[in-house]
Amino acid sequence: MTAANTTQRPRLGFIGMGGMGSRMAGRLLAAGYDLTVYNRSRERTQSLAERGAKVAASPAELAEGVEIVLSSLADDAAVETVMMAPHGAIFAARAGTIFVDMSTVSPALSRRLHAAGRRNWVFVLDAPVSGTTSVAEQGELSIFVGGERAVYERCKPIFEAISKASLHMGPAGSGVMTKLCANTMLGLGMQALAEAVTLGTRGGLQRDGLLDALAGTAVVSPSQKSKLENVRNGVYPPAFPLQLMAKDFRLIQSAAADLAMAMPGTAAAAQVAANEADRQSALGHDEDFSSVVRAVEQMATA
Repeated sequence: MTAANTTQRPRLGFIGMGGMGSRMAGRLLAAGYDLTVYNRSRERTQSLAERGAKVAASPAELAEGVEIVLSSLADDAAVETVMMAPHGAIFAARAGTIFVDMSTVSPALSRRLHAAGRRNWVFVLDAPVSGTTSVAEQGELSIFVGGERAVYERCKPIFEAISKASLHMGPAGSGVMTKLCANTMLGLGMQALAEAVTLGTRGGLQRDGLLDALAGTAVVSPSQKSKLENVRNGVYPPAFPLQLMAKDFRLIQSAAADLAMAMPGTAAAAQVAANEADRQSALGHDEDFSSVVRAVEQMATA
């Protein structure tokens, strides 16, 4: 099975019109691609349909009519249902179709998707993205790609329309593993900020002054710095929802367990995130992952 070259722009399909998927799909439309979209809740496709996208009635219908299928879905269960359930997208696609799964899922699932693709004469790349919804809207995402390099090269023009950089990381599952490494640092970094802020204020420092001091240091990462106003104001709009960070922590811990690897710092941060995510879910809230700063502060005063 080899990837054939084409001089014409491929017809694209995009499954999953959540916060990230809808913005990436919008950029592909703006770049002039012929685009068909699908979402389980059809109302989420309306704004894209008004801009010229076709709307499919099912993942299988979408896959039958395009050359490249992109997807951005919530978790392993959603990806398995859409792609590999009876009448799933992989089984409906024509031979030679390329699937680009941009979801953050387990490396094991990415490898299973790749194997299922080969059995059905289609190609599968795992290509999770790094960045928030606003970054996606600006086309400034980073994309980590696993799978055959020749297939990655065919998809580079698509990646260029939605990202500032795409990196081929190795065989199937490598893109997802890279994303889990990146989000390990993201989650641990926010837990470190939470503990530093709480330590300082419990130690008698004035809170706004402490935040100003931390913002001026080299040890605060750009990601941490971008959340300091959330911390200052005590308001946490969900650019990257805590529910997703908690899910990613579960994937990270599962991958570490498969490798018989201890990650004690990650385990502690994951527990804080899980507890706060459960609290928010019970209240019907959906706040940014930086809300763990408030959670640690509240733990200190309990």
